[in-house]
Amino acid sequence: MIKTGYISKTITDLKPSGIRRFFDLAANMEGVVSLGVGEPDFVTSWSIREAAIASLEEGRTSYTANAGLLELREEISRYMDKEFRVPYHPENQIIVTVGASQALDIALRAIVNPGEEVLVVEPCFVSYAPLVSMAGGVPKTIHTLKENDFKLMPEELEAAITAQTKAIMICSPNNPTGTQLGKEELIHIAEVIKKHDLLVIADEIYAELAYDEEFTSIAAIDGMIDRTILINGFSKGFAMTGWRLGFVCAPKEISEAMLKIHQYTMMCASTIAQYAALEALKNGMPDVEEMRRSYLRRRNYIVKSFNEIGLECHNPGGAFYAFPSIAKTGLTSQQFAEQLLLEERVAVVPGDVFGDSGEGHIRCSYASSLEQLQEAIKRIERFLIKKK
Repeated sequence: MIKTGYISKTITDLKPSGIRRFFDLAANMEGVVSLGVGEPDFVTSWSIREAAIASLEEGRTSYTANAGLLELREEISRYMDKEFRVPYHPENQIIVTVGASQALDIALRAIVNPGEEVLVVEPCFVSYAPLVSMAGGVPKTIHTLKENDFKLMPEELEAAITAQTKAIMICSPNNPTGTQLGKEELIHIAEVIKKHDLLVIADEIYAELAYDEEFTSIAAIDGMIDRTILINGFSKGFAMTGWRLGFVCAPKEISEAMLKIHQYTMMCASTIAQYAALEALKNGMPDVEEMRRSYLRRRNYIVKSFNEIGLECHNPGGAFYAFPSIAKTGLTSQQFAEQLLLEERVAVVPGDVFGDSGEGHIRCSYASSLEQLQEAIKRIERFLIKKK
């Protein structure tokens, strides 16, 4: 037994990820249909895998530059400008990271001083508030509302800002709700951000998976590129979760600060994964579009089905998550998810793990085959009938 005080108080006070508990439960059960995993069910495209194999065969196994292969950063620069109209210089404004998660970490550590507030828009991915705390900051939540499809309203942002506020974290399309902020909505949010001289950490990892309207980066809004730290990667759109490769784009001064942290903690991202990502950007877009169309069909099915069986569900504009309300059952999110798993062998994630404003909902990933989604809906409907 180690002595009390050996573990950092900051880490001691952090709660474990609420997602993992349900994954661990489901892993020990047979016949489970899982709507819980937040990753594509597609295998990484063959041309991308082949590029990684070629890099090994050719002996390209040493470190790259700390910021990543220049050739890859140049390709990222072209990609971001062409697809999203956000120009970044490959020499000093782009860093290749070990997934988008590491990009979030170094972004926060580069800008946050002890005690400064970072606004976290809930429901949100489980790591946001803990990462703020580990950077020495104070996470302050903004609760979005179901009646607004969980979209951040400018007045909600205005009301949350204090003299200690340094930045805001925004994820669009959102995990867990799938909500996407449109261009006009981002313009109004940007006005508040500029008024109060805030920075934005924009998690745009699902940018390639937008369905009903063209994706707009907040960095593309007038006056925002110089105050935005833009995070993206290859996990979701390119089905490369296990490759652990992301990137972060930011103004030169912020990028240089992030690079210091990256140098000392990571050296560089995987060389092999970087060559794979280079191929993804050069030739992988047809496969991305095929996956996007498949997710769109699945989204249309699962949202329609949830509403038909009595679980009210807004239409998510992007990503691959539905976020139906289970409030009418009288169960908490945790109770619903546990009982559904034990009684019907369907794994979902309780909404409250994504923040208090997620209570009364469950996150359901539709990155599963249509057959699995149909089976899950059949079991959930049966579960609901039993609970009446």
